[in-house]
Amino acid sequence: MAAPTHSTTSPTAPATFDQDERLRWVERIARLMDSQFKLPGTSFRFGLDPLLGLLPVVGDLSTFAVSGALLMTMMRHGASGAVVIRMVLNILLDTIVGAIPILGNIFDFAYKSNDRNVALLRAHYAEGKHTGSGRGLLTVVLIGFLIFLAALIWGLWTMTAWLWQYGSQNWW
Repeated sequence: MAAPTHSTTSPTAPATFDQDERLRWVERIARLMDSQFKLPGTSFRFGLDPLLGLLPVVGDLSTFAVSGALLMTMMRHGASGAVVIRMVLNILLDTIVGAIPILGNIFDFAYKSNDRNVALLRAHYAEGKHTGSGRGLLTVVLIGFLIFLAALIWGLWTMTAWLWQYGSQNWW
């Protein structure tokens, strides 16, 4: 009886962006949020982000949450600290300016933070710098998002309380 042979497996090369199903999912969701639809007769594209932005508070928070989920997925798949910081800045710019009434709605149609972030990650993959998990940075970003969300909720609560008090004094 022959002894079983053990094959040595060499480490496989990391998957490219297009070979990783989770990154293709990120790209599909980013496209849905930023450029899924085309204005007939033009090359102008838009997604759900500016449409959801028309809903006060709820729309902006939901698009912020989707962008945050996409960012965390990208971080888990090798985005470096420098790329993640650029991605976070894209999301914060989109969220902060997008929250301004009217101007923010127009801005949301033009500025496509999720598409920009996917392009950053694609370029990062093309350079071959997509190793590492980014867990420490993921934790810091997640805590930062939670702090930002808490500050936003506190600010909205404070503004609502002030408006309620102001309205009740002037109505009676």
